[in-house]
Amino acid sequence: MFFLAAEGGETTHNPIIPVWQEIVVGGIAFIVLCFVLMKFVFPRMEQTFQARVDAIEGGIKRAEAAQAEANQLLEQYRAQLAEARTDAAKIRDDARADAEGIRQDILAKAREESDRVIAAGKEQLQAERATIVRELRTEMGTIAVDLASKIVGESLADEARRKGTVDRFLNGLESTGAR
Repeated sequence: MFFLAAEGGETTHNPIIPVWQEIVVGGIAFIVLCFVLMKFVFPRMEQTFQARVDAIEGGIKRAEAAQAEANQLLEQYRAQLAEARTDAAKIRDDARADAEGIRQDILAKAREESDRVIAAGKEQLQAERATIVRELRTEMGTIAVDLASKIVGESLADEARRKGTVDRFLNGLESTGAR
């Protein structure tokens, strides 16, 4: 193309050096573009960046506040849990003390009942012993009278004599046994 233009009688232009009209138009376009960018686009971008920075910083601050609140709640829960554990231990200790008191009461009642049963048993045993002793005295008296009747050869059937004889005999046995 340059060859054709050179043949047509026009002066040739050096492709390395731009045309001055293009430099002027390019410069004006560059200035207008810079003005538009600085007047409208850069402030808008700055607002967007600032809004993003504020959102990030606000989010961080909200996150820090939420973290601080969560830590405070955690400490409150830990304090409540410790208090609940203390209360539970107190209740457990009170229950153990109550159980021990009930156990002691039951043991005391059992001892009293046992003592009462033993005392009643002893009384019954003494009564039975006294009955058995009376029966043995009577039987021994009868046997002694029969034996004495056979030895003496006379009848000791008289009740008054026999009773006096038997009582004297048994009292004699008791007095020799007591020595």
